[in-house]
Amino acid sequence: MNPRDIDKLTQEVHELFEELWRIPRFAGPRRGFRPAIDVFLTEDPRELTVVVDVAGIDPRCVKVDAGERHLVIAGERRRPRVEGQVFQHAEIEYGPFERHVALAEPVDPEAARATYEQGLLTIVLPVATRWAGAVKVPIEVREDEE
Repeated sequence: MNPRDIDKLTQEVHELFEELWRIPRFAGPRRGFRPAIDVFLTEDPRELTVVVDVAGIDPRCVKVDAGERHLVIAGERRRPRVEGQVFQHAEIEYGPFERHVALAEPVDPEAARATYEQGLLTIVLPVATRWAGAVKVPIEVREDEE
């Protein structure tokens, strides 16, 4: 097993235990949620793409930090407050989140780009020919076209 596989396995085990120790639904207040993530590699151009389901989150409140072999996405989905609200059913998760994504390929964080459209944050990271160091990735917000 190579070091990349060990790192990926370690991250998956960490996330599994994080999920197992969460408070069960309706057992009391929750301390955040874990947005779903897809990661895929394209060959032409050679890029890693990370898609994060962040519906209901203001994209200006999402922080993306990229390094050569990792990506950190953090933010918070705030529950809208309505005066006099009394919940009859509540399944939508709210609160802060932070996702750490181990990348299978070294990337060039300075060439990274991110867009937010229809509740999905898409981060495109070109596979690196050289490492440039960690950077913050700006997010371009696109208005939904109807």
